[in-house]
Amino acid sequence: MAPSRRPTVAGWPADVAIIARDVGSLLALESALMTVSVLVALVFQEWYVAFAFFTAGGVTAAFGLGARVAFEDAPDPRMKHGMIIAAAGWLMTAVFGSLPFLFTAYFLPPEVAASYVPAGVDYATSSIQYFRNPLHALFESMSGWTGSGLTMAVNEPSLPRAIQWWRSLIQWVGGVGVIVLTVSILARPGSGSYALYRSEAREEKIHPSVVSTVRTVWKIFVGYTLVSVTVLFVAIRLSDYGSSLPLWEAGWQALNHAMTGLSTGGFSVTNNSITTYDSPLIEFVLLPVMSLGAIAFPVHYVVLRDRDFSELLGDLQTQWLLIAFIVGVVVLGIQNVVSIPFTTKAFEGGANWLGIGSLINPVVADAFRDSTFQWISALSCTGFQSAPIGKWSAGGKLILSGAMVIGGAAGSTVGGIKIIRAYTISRGIAWQFRRVFLPANTVVSIQMDGRRLDRTEMEREFSEAAIVSLLWVILLVVSSLLLVNLAGPNFTYADALFEVASAQGNVGLSTGITGPTMNPLAEGMFLLNMWVGRLEIIPILVFARAILYGLEP
Repeated sequence: MAPSRRPTVAGWPADVAIIARDVGSLLALESALMTVSVLVALVFQEWYVAFAFFTAGGVTAAFGLGARVAFEDAPDPRMKHGMIIAAAGWLMTAVFGSLPFLFTAYFLPPEVAASYVPAGVDYATSSIQYFRNPLHALFESMSGWTGSGLTMAVNEPSLPRAIQWWRSLIQWVGGVGVIVLTVSILARPGSGSYALYRSEAREEKIHPSVVSTVRTVWKIFVGYTLVSVTVLFVAIRLSDYGSSLPLWEAGWQALNHAMTGLSTGGFSVTNNSITTYDSPLIEFVLLPVMSLGAIAFPVHYVVLRDRDFSELLGDLQTQWLLIAFIVGVVVLGIQNVVSIPFTTKAFEGGANWLGIGSLINPVVADAFRDSTFQWISALSCTGFQSAPIGKWSAGGKLILSGAMVIGGAAGSTVGGIKIIRAYTISRGIAWQFRRVFLPANTVVSIQMDGRRLDRTEMEREFSEAAIVSLLWVILLVVSSLLLVNLAGPNFTYADALFEVASAQGNVGLSTGITGPTMNPLAEGMFLLNMWVGRLEIIPILVFARAILYGLEP
C-alpha cells in the first residue's frame, strides 16, 4: 500500500498554512493599529514619526495580508494549531510591533529628537535613542503586548507623543488579548475559535459563542476605560502636580494611564511612573482601576447585566482576591514599618493624606500608603510604581515577589499563575493529606467553587494546576539564578528574584535592574520570561516541540 500523502495548501503543508494564515491575520490587524497611530502622529505634527509608523504598517501589512491571502484556503485550526498560533502570534506581533520604535529612532534627525525633551529637566537627550538598538525595540514591544510594563525608555516624557500612544495602545489591546480580539473580528462559526480562545487560558465564557463573548468583553473594557479616563483626569487636575498642567496634557496623561492601568500593563507617560504625581488622590483613584483589571471579566458581565453586586462577592476568585488585597497590605505595611528608622520626621507628604497627621506617626502612615498601592499594583500585575522599591528591604521585595507570582483572577487581564490555581493547589494538598487517614474503599469528593468533584476530577484539576505552576516556578528560579550573576554587584538575589517575577508575571515593577544598560543576555532572557508569562508556558512548549519535531504525534 502506498503511503498517504500529507495535505498541502499552496505547496506548503496544511499545518504550516493554517498557522501562517491565522498569524498573518493578527499581523494584518496590527498594521491597522499602526495606521491609526499615523493619525496620532499627524495630530501632534510629528512628521518623521508619522512616516515611521506608515512604513512599519506597510511592512507589517505586506507580511500579514500576504500570508492571509496565500493560505486563505487552509483548513480550520484544531487545538494543536490554536496553541501554536497563540505562541507564534504573540511572538510575531511583538517582533513587528517593534518596528515603530526602531524606525522612529532611525528616521528622527538628532535635532528633532532633542526637541521632544521637556524644558527644565535634568537630561538632554530623548529616550527614543535607545530604540536604535533592535533588542531594546523588541523588548519594549514584547513588554507592551504582554502587558508587562518593564521599559527601556528611561525618560518617558521625552518620547514622541505617537510613541507614547503606541506603548499604551499595545498594552490596552494586549491586555484583553490580541489573539482573542482577532477571533472576535475574523473568526467564523465553526472555524476553531474555541481552540484559539482556550489557548490563551480564557475558558470562562459569557455567551455560548466565543465570538459573542469576546465582543462583550471588549464593550465592557471600552466602557471601563472611558470612566477611568474621566475620573483620572479630575484627580490629576486636583493634584498639585496636575493643577498647573494644560488641560490637554492632563487629558493625555489620564488617557494613557487609564489604558495601561485597566489593562494591568503599567506603562507610563511620566517619569518614575506614578511617583511623579506624589498624590494620594491619584493613587486612591488608581486602586479600583487596577483592581477591575484583575477581576475575571465574566464576573463583570454578570454584575453589569443583573446590576447585582452580590455576584461579585459570590465569585470564588474575587473573594480570595479581596482577602489577598487586605492581608497583603497589612503584612507588607508591617514589614515596611519595622524595616525603616522609626522617627518622627515625616517623609515628604507624610500622613497628610489621611487627614490625621497628629494621630499617626507620619513615617508609619507613609509606609502603609506605599504598601497599599504597591501591593495592589503587584497582585493585579499592573506595575504602576509609587515608591522607590529598589531601596526597600529584602523582606519587602520578597513579599511583593509573591504577589507577582500569584497574580489576579483567571479570565482577567493579569499574569502570574492565577488565584484559582493557587487555591486549587492548596485544596489539593489538603485533600491528599485527608485521604491518608480514610479507609481505602471510602468514596472521596470535594466541594470547590460550587462544583462537587469526585476523585478523578479532583486529581485532574490538581495535577493540571500543579504542573503549570511547577513549570512556571522552575523557570522563575532558573532565571533569577542566572540574573543575579548578570545584574552586577549592586543587586542582591532578592533584587534578581523580584525583577524576574515582575517580568514573568507581566507586572512591570522594577528594582532598577531593567534598563538600556542591562546585560544583553539578561534582556534576551526577559523576552522569554514575558512571553512565557503571558501564555502560561504550555503553548510555548507546544510551539517549541512543533519546531523541533513537527505537528505529527
